[in-house]
Amino acid sequence: METKYTFKDFQTDQEVRWCPGCDDYVVLRAVQKALPEMGRKKEDFAFISGIGCSSRFPYYVETYGMHTIHGRATAIATGVKLANPNLSVWVATGDGDAMAIGGNHFIHLLRRNINIKIILFNNEIYGLTKGQFSPTSLIGQKTKSSPYGNTQPPFNPGELAIGSSARFFARIGGNVPKEQTDLFIEADKFKGTALIEVLQNCVIFNDGCFTHYTDKEVKDDKQIYLEHGKPMIFGKERNKGLVLKGLKLEVVTVGENGVTEADILIHDAKESDPTLHLMLARLHYPLATGIIRSVEEPTFEEREETLYNKVKETSKYKTVDDLFFAGEIYEVK
Repeated sequence: METKYTFKDFQTDQEVRWCPGCDDYVVLRAVQKALPEMGRKKEDFAFISGIGCSSRFPYYVETYGMHTIHGRATAIATGVKLANPNLSVWVATGDGDAMAIGGNHFIHLLRRNINIKIILFNNEIYGLTKGQFSPTSLIGQKTKSSPYGNTQPPFNPGELAIGSSARFFARIGGNVPKEQTDLFIEADKFKGTALIEVLQNCVIFNDGCFTHYTDKEVKDDKQIYLEHGKPMIFGKERNKGLVLKGLKLEVVTVGENGVTEADILIHDAKESDPTLHLMLARLHYPLATGIIRSVEEPTFEEREETLYNKVKETSKYKTVDDLFFAGEIYEVK
């Protein structure tokens, strides 16, 4: 008889230790609500983390997990997945853990398209190590390591991901648990590497970093939640939309200057050409959330298996002994 789980089945007996008001609590609950909907046994999940506030995640989810080393979660998750392809492997990482010390592993996981899911907690700061600027910190941002203002241009995680051949990229606010749960379930269904960027507020070292997008009073006007096959419409009155003007996305108002809903772009997350997805990932007004890109292509595992079978079929060596005793050999007596 199949076990029916609830979110409580994915809670551990560990005290959850994040700062009061941190969005990490929201993400944790959203994940715990998503996992029962994925149709797997608890022992079929593995959460892998590196170092950072978000990297405490494996302690708080009642599944298999590993709390590893700084920046190496994606590399270790790769090993876990290839060693046991039947596992649903998830990486919990932060903007510093993934894109600074772990940047090389991060981009190559996306490039290879291994069937792993990544939750990227982006708070534009190093939280656990007490407030240094990170790869997503803004120019001019004053931090413990940039007291006069950060001078380094930030990464846009979506731009970096799509530039690294990511097939699935989604973005979501840190304060919307239902939408997060829905995205995690969709990511689980996707065959390949799926990256979900969570705009996560750090109440201690970078409080309010995304409120100009995520505050409930402004989010309808400042965000556009994308859904495949639906018009790119947003706004409290649902009368704003996106059109393509030349090589740029432009905001228009339905009903003004002859603009109708038929003029609004239809979101195609499955388009293999990443050009429009990249434009959406870079857009600041409105900020694109939801699933921006979802293009299924052969995974790393599938490509390797295809090559393995092809070599096996055509190889004249059928056993290891065949290989050892092939060519010029000699025997020592």
